[in-house]
Amino acid sequence: MKLRSLAVALAVFALTSSTFLRANDDRLKNAAAVLTEMAGMADNGIPLDLIKGAKCVVIIPSVKKAALGIGGQYGHGYINCRKAGGGWSAPGGISVKGGSVGFQIGGAATDVIMLVKNDRGAEKLLSSKFTVGADGTVAAGPVGRDASASTDIQMRAQILSYSRSRGLFAGVTLNGSTIKQDRDANERFYGTAYRTGQIVFEGMGGSPGAANNWKETLTKYAK
Repeated sequence: MKLRSLAVALAVFALTSSTFLRANDDRLKNAAAVLTEMAGMADNGIPLDLIKGAKCVVIIPSVKKAALGIGGQYGHGYINCRKAGGGWSAPGGISVKGGSVGFQIGGAATDVIMLVKNDRGAEKLLSSKFTVGADGTVAAGPVGRDASASTDIQMRAQILSYSRSRGLFAGVTLNGSTIKQDRDANERFYGTAYRTGQIVFEGMGGSPGAANNWKETLTKYAK
């Protein structure tokens, strides 16, 4: 009886682990699709120069609306940062909750993209809990091939943020949103609940094969 119970428990664990890994894999595929479509929008997309100059890139596909008494938003995605020796880190889990994460058309899910411009912005984003406020750290990013029309706020900001709903991109401020490291996602993906900073800055967890396609897509458009 004990052996049977153990076998059942192991089977449930294997099935649950497989489901979580598949969810992570799907999220990375969705992130690659968002970046590919974003880079192909030319005059209506995010300027490629900004992507190529970013220290880190965050993509949170399919941010959903939540209605738990008070409306809100929530979503999970990944952040990759440039390595000192060149190339990109493995993806680290990140989440966004609450606040306003961009325009939504008819309740459609929204993709959120953030370009982190420097080390200081990355450190703030990956602090234990970062709530976007009015300190100028995060600004709505400019849209279009020519980024020269950027405002002073955009030029001073450490993080530029965007949203996409039904193929339309726009810069958004994300004010009121809470951004956190997603250690649960990291544990499911790497087998250990690493801090996201440990993955993207220290290389912990290695580079899972499931992330290869995503990293190739990122390298293609942000090299």
